[in-house]
Amino acid sequence: MSSGTLYDKVWDLHRVADLPGGATQLFIGLHLIHEVTSPQAFAALDDKGLPVRCPERTVATVDHIVPTISQERPFADPLAEEMLSTLERNCARHGITLNGLGSGRQGIVHVIAPELGLTQPGMTVACGDSHTSTHGAFGAIAFGIGTSQVRDVLASQSLAMNKLKVRRIWVENHLTDGVFAKDLILHVIRTLGVKAGVGYAYEFAGPAIEVLSMEERMTLCNMAIEGGARCGYVNPDQITFDYLKGRAEAPSAEIWERAVAWWSSLASNADASFDDEVCFDAAAIAPTVTWGITPGQGIGVDERVPISEQLDPADRPIAEEAYRYMDLAPGQPIAGVPVDVCFIGSCTNGRLSDLQAAAAVARGRHVADGIKAFVVPGSEQVARAAIKEGLDQIFRDAGFEWREPGCSMCLAMNPDRLEGSQISASSSNRNFKGRQGSASGRTLLMSPAMVAAAAIAGRVSDVRQLS
Repeated sequence: MSSGTLYDKVWDLHRVADLPGGATQLFIGLHLIHEVTSPQAFAALDDKGLPVRCPERTVATVDHIVPTISQERPFADPLAEEMLSTLERNCARHGITLNGLGSGRQGIVHVIAPELGLTQPGMTVACGDSHTSTHGAFGAIAFGIGTSQVRDVLASQSLAMNKLKVRRIWVENHLTDGVFAKDLILHVIRTLGVKAGVGYAYEFAGPAIEVLSMEERMTLCNMAIEGGARCGYVNPDQITFDYLKGRAEAPSAEIWERAVAWWSSLASNADASFDDEVCFDAAAIAPTVTWGITPGQGIGVDERVPISEQLDPADRPIAEEAYRYMDLAPGQPIAGVPVDVCFIGSCTNGRLSDLQAAAAVARGRHVADGIKAFVVPGSEQVARAAIKEGLDQIFRDAGFEWREPGCSMCLAMNPDRLEGSQISASSSNRNFKGRQGSASGRTLLMSPAMVAAAAIAGRVSDVRQLS
């Protein structure tokens, strides 16, 4: 088993008890909730007459079901309105902070917690959402949990969990121009597979990781779950500390240096042992696009859809299914595939730097005829910062729609959905069948810059070739 890693240190610091059967009762330092997976959890507490154990350690927002064109209340969708109203009532009754619409702090749960300084190194973080692994970018260990576990954290501020093995993902060299953290994680998942991380935490390390911004690290860790890992993390360093300093919920100036010293001590030791290690060359990675129906079915933008016979026999059935569903032919170049809808946003790529990268492509250009393209900031703070820089106007001038913050077309829980068999160029995290709202809708995952390039060309295009 691993030893001396950040994962081992944080696990040991939060161990409450060793349980029969080998599981650990683990204290959860930060619990994030939203309107979708919390109602049943609160109802279960009510059934047993239990209070929320540590309301000060739970923070709520609304994101999945909110419309992005108009957020005027009541919502046009009565179910969405009821879900939000239920969250409001539960938070008020239990004394939980809710970052609601118009508060200035609302947004996608995995965007607002970091930007507010709630997510910090050495924490255990849990949320009823698959992509909670995002918070590992700060040197935390963060888990997506189910509704019954949301109930458990509310009631006890702890979870029963089995300790994971640790795989180090070492990335040499640096990413080249036009290649982003989204391309890197799609390449990792493509190479290792969507099941390779089962039973593991992924530690992302190496020269390429060390120079990534915090927002790029969040993108990387966000999609660790798509490779089967329960969590992914990056060791905290000066980039982490610079990001956190001065944020609303970060340690105050009086204790800042003590906090940094402690955070630094949590990084994996130089002689840490890992259960497994794999190495990648960042310089060899191209802008990456998914062609199929899992995040592992990705290829470089300059490659062709793989031929079944070239694949591992275990991967051929899902490839055959993907050919049919996506209506793509084996051996077909991915560049040039026409798109109908272009979406920039989500907890993976809805932060300010994502919008900046896409705006740099959109500036002075225009969305192709017949293409629906829209941009959804990940939070109210992101929206304000983007507007201050004039990014909203750049997008509007280029023919993109500028929307209000929310999860939007990442998933089919709000009005932003594909129709029929439309093809989406999406900066989100999943390309599963029906994920974006239509049973026959098709999703191509890529970076925000690549989405912008696709919107302008009306087809999958290599952003590096735009002059």
